[in-house]
Amino acid sequence: MNYHRTVPSLFILVLFSSVIVAAQTPASATRYLQHGITNFERGDLDGALEDYTRAIEISSRLSPTRTSQSRLLSDGFDSAAADRITVVDPLTAKAYTNRGIVLYRKGDLDGAISDLDQALRINGGLAEAHLARGVVRRAKGDTKGARADFDRALLINSHLSEAYNDRADLLLSEGNVDEAIADLNRALTLKPRFTETYYVLGYARMAKHEFDEAIACFDRAVRLKPDMAWAYQGRGTAWTNKGELDRAIVDFNRALEIDPELAEGYLNRGLVLMLQDKEAAAQKDFEQCLRLKPDLKTELERRIEYAKEWRRQNH
Repeated sequence: MNYHRTVPSLFILVLFSSVIVAAQTPASATRYLQHGITNFERGDLDGALEDYTRAIEISSRLSPTRTSQSRLLSDGFDSAAADRITVVDPLTAKAYTNRGIVLYRKGDLDGAISDLDQALRINGGLAEAHLARGVVRRAKGDTKGARADFDRALLINSHLSEAYNDRADLLLSEGNVDEAIADLNRALTLKPRFTETYYVLGYARMAKHEFDEAIACFDRAVRLKPDMAWAYQGRGTAWTNKGELDRAIVDFNRALEIDPELAEGYLNRGLVLMLQDKEAAAQKDFEQCLRLKPDLKTELERRIEYAKEWRRQNH
């Protein structure tokens, strides 16, 4: 019996820790970009947003010259875009990409798309901008657009492991499990210690009812990142499918210790408690799940019916 929901998009986005600095790039623009990255990594999204905005303002004050336009085209920029905009500094496109990521993290999906579109108008060959826009498009429900962006990112840069990971996550949500596993294996070839890849691969193995293999994947994810709540959530789901309910409860408990706002953790733990005939405790978990995410009500009711049927068949 499967209790896991569709794998949530991991939103693995690439920030630029180093940038190509054009000859005309003001040093202050580079400093603001780097400081924005530092603020983002610290969790200061407002600070990062301000820094990236300043980097954009400073670098986009430049006017194109014959020399800079020649550099623009030789660097792989979109020549059609060069006729429509006055910005030619490579840093500007990267600052727009990073600001788009911050806007996405702040929940402003339309603002994020606007910035990423602008980045790609400046530099259509920026793989990271396609990756980021694919993530935001998926969050907006545009799976076709997301797939096109992931494909484009990998066409530009076949070594971008995050793009394989996000495309696999999308493929898995659409039921294309074998294709997803192929992408995840490519991602692991590029980054063997990438925690999120093992996490998604665990769900892919569960989709094929390979629960022992799934547990091994979640084990690896937990070893690499002991505070990843979703990895414990996934392993708890795999234990549930194997009928190891006590082990499942231990993992769901750990997931909720790490992230008390994980609504799906309460949903899954509640279902296991139902199977253990602990109705009162299960009801408390279901109530907490709906307090956190009221839109899970229909899904919860469906899962409860599955749990009741499972219990009838196994008692």
